[in-house]
Amino acid sequence: MDAKAMFKLTYGLFVLTAHEDDKDNGCIINTAMQVTAEPNRICIAVNKDNYTHDMIMRTSEFSISVISQKADFELFRHFGFQSGREVDKFANYDRCQKSTNGTMIVLDGTNAYLSAHVTDVMDLGTHTLFVAEVTDMAVLNDDMSASYEYYHTHIKPQPQEPLAQEQGKTVWRCMICNYEYEGGELPADFVCPWCKHPASDFEKIAM
Repeated sequence: MDAKAMFKLTYGLFVLTAHEDDKDNGCIINTAMQVTAEPNRICIAVNKDNYTHDMIMRTSEFSISVISQKADFELFRHFGFQSGREVDKFANYDRCQKSTNGTMIVLDGTNAYLSAHVTDVMDLGTHTLFVAEVTDMAVLNDDMSASYEYYHTHIKPQPQEPLAQEQGKTVWRCMICNYEYEGGELPADFVCPWCKHPASDFEKIAM
């Protein structure tokens, strides 16, 4: 099977944010969609390894900022390649504002936002599916939304040939963020330390 076929599905890209006590946090997700119009409900799927996930489980509130084609890679690096357990992602980040539910709206490289209150939760193993009622939303500009495929083609830096290829080593590269793992075999339970994607999202690129 060609795992890259998954990239052809019409995923969007979103900055998911939550607020708890005096802490704001956010991460990148690619699964958010409307499920009903009356009442207006959306669902999101969030990896359990993300600190934002735990905050939503405890508070039942979140916002998603829809990433546009004007976004640059730094947005993904900032919200996707570091953990909110270790850094305060909003400490020196001023391109944002509070939504009515207390969560942050990201204004840089986005075109709309939706804030929501969780009504149902489903355990999906590695992820949790949150179904939520929309409590606030607005269009920020007319920029086109970035799809998952657009991100891979136009935003994510294209990988360079690894030095390991010259050294005759085996390299496994994450197809999501370009993190490289050197070793003869990639452990089946390996999780990318940058973007938290599993071993199935790695490809062998050099021997």
